Amino acid sequence: MLEAIVNFLVNTIGHLGYPGITALMFLESSFFPFPSEVVIPPAGYLAAEGKMSLPAVIGCGIIGSLLGAIFNYYVALKIGRHFLLKYGKYFLVSEKNLRKAEIFFEKHGAVSTFVGRLLPGIRQYISLPAGIAKMRMDLFCLYTSLGAGIWVIILALLGFYIGNNVERLDDMLHSISIALLLFCGGIIIIYVFRYKAKNKRDE
Repeated sequence: MLEAIVNFLVNTIGHLGYPGITALMFLESSFFPFPSEVVIPPAGYLAAEGKMSLPAVIGCGIIGSLLGAIFNYYVALKIGRHFLLKYGKYFLVSEKNLRKAEIFFEKHGAVSTFVGRLLPGIRQYISLPAGIAKMRMDLFCLYTSLGAGIWVIILALLGFYIGNNVERLDDMLHSISIALLLFCGGIIIIYVFRYKAKNKRDE
């Protein structure tokens, strides 16, 4: 069953080409639950067969991820704060809590965006607090691209070197996800340490 699904995706992506990769990654990075794990590895496999270019696959994946993130950013920028002020009480979000979250993101938006793009279940939605907090667009695009770029490169290389071996791909993704969690934890620890040290110097 899984092999049939993978073969279908390989054929579909091969038919849609690079615009298809960009469009599917746009969906993955916005509100639509379309996992990047079923888009980029098959494209990497096609690159290994000489039917696509690996750099182009990675580039289209990053561009699609960035476009989807920008879409979420502007949705949050235009209606996010108003929506939470009006309906936040139903989600246990008060105006005071919302303001605290905005202040936090104003101070730590860069590292939050970068780390968030590497974490499953968060990468699609980290753009929302960025939009609500009106994070600088150049910084948002930079750290979104960096985080998304790492993830896309990992997926593309897995597809390139492992191909359509579904079981091995799943095992590798599980191990890599754990490694990324540890990596993100290390980044956060270093960031907190440096942030506190900077505050002490400023005082």
